[in-house]
Amino acid sequence: MKKPRVLAGTAGTAGTAGTALALLLLLSACGTGQGTGPGGGAGSPDLPVAGTSWTIAAATVDGVRSVAPAGAQLDFEKNGQAHGTSGCNGFGADVAVKGDTLTVSPGPVTAIGCPDDRQRFETALLKAFTGELKGKQSGTSLVLASADGRNSVELTAEADAPLLGTTWKVDGLVSGGDDDGTASSLPAGSGSKARLVLGADGRATGNLGCNNFSAAVRVDEKARTLTVEGPTATTRMICTGPEMALETRLYELLDGPLSYRLNHRTLTLTDASGEGLTATATAR
Repeated sequence: MKKPRVLAGTAGTAGTAGTALALLLLLSACGTGQGTGPGGGAGSPDLPVAGTSWTIAAATVDGVRSVAPAGAQLDFEKNGQAHGTSGCNGFGADVAVKGDTLTVSPGPVTAIGCPDDRQRFETALLKAFTGELKGKQSGTSLVLASADGRNSVELTAEADAPLLGTTWKVDGLVSGGDDDGTASSLPAGSGSKARLVLGADGRATGNLGCNNFSAAVRVDEKARTLTVEGPTATTRMICTGPEMALETRLYELLDGPLSYRLNHRTLTLTDASGEGLTATATAR
């Protein structure tokens, strides 16, 4: 990285955790009364789950409660889809909301081998998170339960990820801007090493797809600017073709002014031409 780089910040759609919670509670009280899918009484406000992220606390099947392992998490997208992790495998689903009812249609699940305890929880979670589920929210907690109450998923609202100190895992590339541009997954075979940490200690560290890097970083919170000051130190490992292609792309991207956008636990960085990356806060 040949010169100091300034990342010009924008506010993004997510505020502080407190602001997000206040909005969540306000929507829960007021609602819109509109939605798709079965369930819920006429005129009932829809559960405001779209665009929210939750830590999975527990799952209950046939009255037997299982506490979730660390890392279990669930996101509800604004397009009617949900995705998450059981603490081992990732999973997806289609979700329709009407009133206080979510109708969940299970989607794909990854096939990573899990330790026995995590496999047992995953089996319970996937069985509980399906079909028509009534939602009951209390403060930062949300319980989704079957009509007979024997199956349920317990969720806790997840705090927004801070810019500094978070490990941002690079999971996609952006072309044409983050609002109206095209987002794509990382190139096949490039692995999952790419990450970025902006430390409060004045260092930016991480991995560009193969090699680790470190550089000085200066943050001006008032001006919402972030300057990574070269020269940058990197390791010199030999990379595969796809890993090197990704590393070259990220190296070039990070060598110039970028705009950043924070949205809850997602970070988007784009340059003046709209080329950029997306990254997700890793589980704590």
